[in-house]
Amino acid sequence: MKERRSVTAQLILVGLLLITCFSGCTTPQKRSAGGSHDHAFIVYWPHPENDQQLCLAVKDNINMKGVVTTDGSEYVAKTSSPAASDAECLAIARQRNVLIVGKTNLSEFGVAPSGLNDYFRTPKNPYSKWHKLIPGGSSSGSGVAVASGIADVAFGTDTAGSIRVPAACCGIVGLKPTFGLVSLKGVVPVEPEHLDTVGPMAKDVDHVVQGMELLQNGFAARYRTVVAAKPLAKRIRIGRLYLSGTDPKIDKALDDALARAQFQVIPLDQAFRAKWDQATRDGNTLAAAGAWLSNRKYLYKTGVRARTKAAIALGRILYMTRYRGALRRQAEWRHALRKAFKKVDFIALPTLQTRPPTIPFVGRIAILEARVLNLQNTVAVNFAGNPALAIPIPLNDKTVPVTSLQLVGPWLSEAELLNVGRLIEASKTNSLVKAQLRAAQVGETTLELASAAARRRPAEAGEGLANPKKHTQRSEQPHA
Repeated sequence: MKERRSVTAQLILVGLLLITCFSGCTTPQKRSAGGSHDHAFIVYWPHPENDQQLCLAVKDNINMKGVVTTDGSEYVAKTSSPAASDAECLAIARQRNVLIVGKTNLSEFGVAPSGLNDYFRTPKNPYSKWHKLIPGGSSSGSGVAVASGIADVAFGTDTAGSIRVPAACCGIVGLKPTFGLVSLKGVVPVEPEHLDTVGPMAKDVDHVVQGMELLQNGFAARYRTVVAAKPLAKRIRIGRLYLSGTDPKIDKALDDALARAQFQVIPLDQAFRAKWDQATRDGNTLAAAGAWLSNRKYLYKTGVRARTKAAIALGRILYMTRYRGALRRQAEWRHALRKAFKKVDFIALPTLQTRPPTIPFVGRIAILEARVLNLQNTVAVNFAGNPALAIPIPLNDKTVPVTSLQLVGPWLSEAELLNVGRLIEASKTNSLVKAQLRAAQVGETTLELASAAARRRPAEAGEGLANPKKHTQRSEQPHA
């Protein structure tokens, strides 16, 4: 825990120093993002009205032929040529003539967990009302594009949680596939040797399945086979991981969701939690070092934001001091997970420890990034290479009525993870239907009681009308 706080302190310190050194007193130039009112897109191509075709959005660190890949950066946008070819992960979508509606916004170079972007503007979290909530990063535009209904499916990338964190913030479903399952050729790297993945984001599990089918031929058929083999939750063992610092309301929401679906829930012990915490520290080290290795050429470029330079500079520190030690522990962590999966089928924990933080009005962004880094429970999965699913569940909160349950599975268990997600969605729907039926029954009972009362009232009032003579006498008395 002390080591983790030290990393956070370094990030804040380097961030504040670089903001002072590089940004001076200038106000960052802003550009409106591609005609998208919620700033979800850097380039947006509106689809034809009444077109029922599947709409796909692509994160703008994935190459599309003929389009500049900005990687969320003003400098890159202004100095780069259009991509000469598509990234390999778009091959199936192209073969099937899927309608691509745009390139989505992201944190500059994909290195900030908040999802903020000063130049292309920050995508608007759909739950923002009086306070602006972070959209989550780095695939912030992909998350908002799906949540707003502009895209049915969006491709994001995930180095330390960049699919699952925006999915959690925006109340949608996000899948981080097994490391190496989807080609990274034509994708701008952060840490491609150990962490980077490409995966789908969508409003529900069915659409995520469609997204995975666009990344891996035959995936939908494999998913249907898994659903047929395990149609119910009762035979599925879920290892429940509790982490310190989690909002009790979020822990309760997860426990309620698992109980509602009727999984076999098995609490994981403190020894496993300690290994998870160490893997989180090591994963953050690799991600930060990767940002340095992939983006050090931008450290002194005009147009690159000070916040991004802070992340790159921190990566240099961690690469020199902790990178090799973290790599040596990777095999040990993978072994610990394989051992855990002999006792349980999947692991469940919150994607975020709290609801999405608010964006400060002025300054303090470096502190915000450090805070988000500490709130996300995602990078330990990247460090192992395993797949993970973030899925929304109800939360008893007036500001954000959902939180995100993260499911971690063994290598290459994407179809099985989505089947578990399907069961959670179904239990949530069934619970909602039952609640509506109860409300309807209460309403019918109330109407019946009201109707009976209404019938009684005329009868009671009619005691005076039943004897016309009495009524006439009473009414005529004043005229006597």
